[in-house]
Amino acid sequence: MSQTAGARQLQRLKTRRALLDAALTLLEEQSLGSLGLREVTRAAGVAPTAFYRHFRDIEDLGIALVDEALENLHATVRSTLATSGDAEQRMATAVELMATLVRSYPAHIRFIVRERHGGVRRVREAVTGQLDAFAVEVAESLGSDPLGAGWSRDDLLMLARLYVDHMVMTASAFLAAALEDNEWDAVSRTALRQLRLIHAGRVHWVPAGPAAARDGVPDGVPDGVPDEGA
Repeated sequence: MSQTAGARQLQRLKTRRALLDAALTLLEEQSLGSLGLREVTRAAGVAPTAFYRHFRDIEDLGIALVDEALENLHATVRSTLATSGDAEQRMATAVELMATLVRSYPAHIRFIVRERHGGVRRVREAVTGQLDAFAVEVAESLGSDPLGAGWSRDDLLMLARLYVDHMVMTASAFLAAALEDNEWDAVSRTALRQLRLIHAGRVHWVPAGPAAARDGVPDGVPDGVPDEGA
């Protein structure tokens, strides 16, 4: 690559970064659906025509932000899955990692939390798709754990989605808390208690199987727990 081409590529990357950063800043106070192209380019300090060299439209920029934000979230998921130790240690580590992620990338996490159920369909679908992919990865890890022995794929995915949903809910709670340590500590304690509850349900869950069906016990209902229809 020539020096001129290299400088041009560097400038292109800087412009793209400026557009993404400008959008993130503006999105702290509004949703993606209300964001205007000229508003973004003005904040980024570039001409409106420059926008189209990087993104087709605001929705396209939003999807780029989803990919960027969830790349960091994905790294946190992988770190959580790789954590050794007993269940209590792993749950505590998961909460600590979420707190660190929110402190490090508050604008990205705020964007994901807001747009997960936002009004821009393509961006909402991008968030859902990424979180579903996380759930599949978590389910695979849960299935290799001794506690997952005998669990169906559907049950593992159900549990994995509970963990992923809890992760997003915890991130949202950290964002809503003031930066004082006592408020963050309160969020951490609540998140850990919630994870303990999910884990307790996991320990006592009865995997779906032929024996349960023969005995007339609905799938996943622990022994001694009456069915709602009883």
